[in-house]
Amino acid sequence: MISVAKVPRKMTSKTLGVFLALTFGLTWGLSALLFLFYDQIIAIFGEISMTNPLFILAVYAPGIAGVFLVWWYYGLKGLGSFFRRLTLWRAPAGWWLFLVLGIPAIVYAGAALSGTLGDPAPFSSWSEILTALGLALFLGPIEEFGWRGLALPLLQRRFAPFWAGLILGVFWALWHIPSFLMSGTPQSTWSIWPNLAGIIAISVILTPLFNVSRGSLLIAILYHFQVMNPLFPDAQPWDILIYILVAGFVVWLYRRQMFQPAAGVTEVLLPEDGEDYSEWASLQAVPK
Repeated sequence: MISVAKVPRKMTSKTLGVFLALTFGLTWGLSALLFLFYDQIIAIFGEISMTNPLFILAVYAPGIAGVFLVWWYYGLKGLGSFFRRLTLWRAPAGWWLFLVLGIPAIVYAGAALSGTLGDPAPFSSWSEILTALGLALFLGPIEEFGWRGLALPLLQRRFAPFWAGLILGVFWALWHIPSFLMSGTPQSTWSIWPNLAGIIAISVILTPLFNVSRGSLLIAILYHFQVMNPLFPDAQPWDILIYILVAGFVVWLYRRQMFQPAAGVTEVLLPEDGEDYSEWASLQAVPK
């Protein structure tokens, strides 16, 4: 008997719908349970906070959905290829400067404008600082396994990068709505509509960075971490306005690539050695 090798299924635009259904279903479903049975759930899992297991599960929903679908379509070997996107670190020096210095500059400029620059630090010891940094690194950024790991490449198969980043930003912002309505979350003290606009702007900024880094999950995670860095002062609403202005500048700077169909990363898995990297590598060039 001749054995036939199993050909992996290929993700399509329908996969994006499944991803969104899983992501919103898990996060909004858990949020609905918390709204409906708050006292009973708090009695079991404790107050809502960044260490509450149900809150963590809700935050991890995009990452869980993304990783699950990669495994479902491509198996363990595909997961290995997917996670190797964490090893991609090359990007133009200007983008690295933006990650390391630009994002803090946006926040501190916003804090200066809002008058919160001189507010006391939220942490009083190194143990508190390290705990907060650890939670910030291993909580929100895990979302990127879904948003940029799976959703953005699939969107860029149908749309130019600008529209893909904008559409993803809208979904990303809507997904956050329960966190603004639930006491105990960092977002519960924020103004909802300006922050939703800020999330969309942050998504648009990340799109060319993701593409120019050839789909790096590492850089997407670092970007997410910096945006939510717990050591930064509260800079609302001015930091949001600055992010929107930066998004406009980035779109203008990368205007050729941002509005060119199929100019972005469209593959969920890292190409095997020897395969054509031309579409990814071409995005490493400085925009003209």
